[in-house]
Formats: sequence, structure tokens, C-alpha cells
Amino acid sequence: MQKTIGFIGAGNMGQAIMGGILKSKLVSAVDIIMSDLSEERLELAKECGIKVTKDNKEVAKLSDILVLSIKPNIYSLVIKEIKDYIKNDVIIITIAAGKDICSTEESFGRKVKVVRAMPNTPALVGEGMTAIVPNEKLTTDEVDEVVKIFNSFGKVEIVSEKLMDAVTSVSGSSPAYVFMFIEAMADAAVLDGMPRDQAYRMAAQAVLGAAKMVLETGKHPGALKDMVCSPAGTTIEAVATLERTGFRSSIISAMQSCTKKSIEMSKK
Repeated sequence: MQKTIGFIGAGNMGQAIMGGILKSKLVSAVDIIMSDLSEERLELAKECGIKVTKDNKEVAKLSDILVLSIKPNIYSLVIKEIKDYIKNDVIIITIAAGKDICSTEESFGRKVKVVRAMPNTPALVGEGMTAIVPNEKLTTDEVDEVVKIFNSFGKVEIVSEKLMDAVTSVSGSSPAYVFMFIEAMADAAVLDGMPRDQAYRMAAQAVLGAAKMVLETGKHPGALKDMVCSPAGTTIEAVATLERTGFRSSIISAMQSCTKKSIEMSKK
């Protein structure tokens, strides 16, 4: 990919994307430029060979693909600052919740190439799940280039924009639910006498392995569950308790609340 990729903002997600790009050798470090207010972040990036600056306009001028990895509340301010400096054919990637393609185009004051993306925090360990929505101005080759960027630190799915609120609940926010699940399993193991560090490792690896089985076997999660449940055994006893205490309905209700909140944020 012979492109200059720019980042305005270098928080956790911006760093994860840059790390994935460098690790996959999609482009070299000298083809990445970033701006940030943090001297520490700029220095760390500079040590990796990335071009750094505090001038957002400089990043805008040089970027073929520009990632806005900033907080939603300052999107309009940053776009107002850079909109007259971007290249005509630049691809703008947004990663903020509640910022739809239409609002981004309106902020720039014209039709620009926009990709709305929703990555999640496991991107920090190379296991991200990202949904993207490209607008109609991108070519097939340009969409492929964006997919390669997000594939460099996990997996990516192209979805319709109407599904982005559901994406927020099923992958964007869901690591938090899984962390709570792991913590609860570890607490139970500690209650049974296991050291906490060991309990966290065992619970986390069990979740990791189970998720990998879903992805790699292609089998229905229910079928994989049935494989573990021996007649009159320990697992089906635990499953029965989960059903009795509303495990499924609790997860579904939580995700519906998350989706509802995402919709409300989009309307602001």
C-alpha cells in the first residue's frame, strides 16, 4: 500500500491501529504521520520511526488516509480546523460512537470519502473486531485498503449503517460484559479455594478457547454447549442454574439497553 496514513489523536485505539499497521508491515513507519497534544505519546511514536507533530493541519495536508481517533465531543472542532487542508481524494476514517456518515459529511461541508468504523478494545492485543461502513464515494479498491488496515489488528466486517447501533452492543461494548463474566467465574473459583491469579488465568483461557471453537469449527454455539453437557453431569447442572436465574435474558436486556443508548447518542 503506497499511502500516507495520518492519525489525529493517538489514544488507546489510535495506538492499536498504528501498532497493527506496523506489525503487519502494511506500510512502513515513515509513511505514518500523527498529531497529538501529549508529548509522551509523540515521543513514543517518534521512537518507532513515525512522523509526529502537534499541528493537525500538517497531518491533514499529507494524509491519503486520515484516521480521526479523537473524542466525539471535539469532532466538529477538529474537522473545522482541517477541512480546508485535506486532499481532494483523502479517505476519512471515523471511530467515534454516535458520529454517522451524514454528520461527518456535513461537518466537512461537502461530500468526502468517509468510512465509519467501530473497533473494540481487544484491538490492543491484536484481536479486535471492527465493523465498517464506507460511503458511496469509495471505490472497491479503496474499501479493500481500509479493510486491510483493520484486519491488521483483528477481524473486520462490512455492515450497513443502520446496524451500527447493534454493532455497538454486540462487539463495541461487549468486552466489558465478558470481563465481568471472567471476573465472576474467578470469584466463584476463589470461593472454592483457588488463588485469585490462577482463577483469572483459567477463566480467561476458558473464554478464549470457547470463542475460538465458535470461530474455527463453524458449529452453532448451542451444539458446542451440548458437547460439554453430559447426562446428569456437572455442566448441565450449571447450565440449568444459569437458565433458572435468567442468564440469557440478562445478556439480551443489557445489549438492548446498550443499543438504545447508542441510538440516543446518535440523535444528539
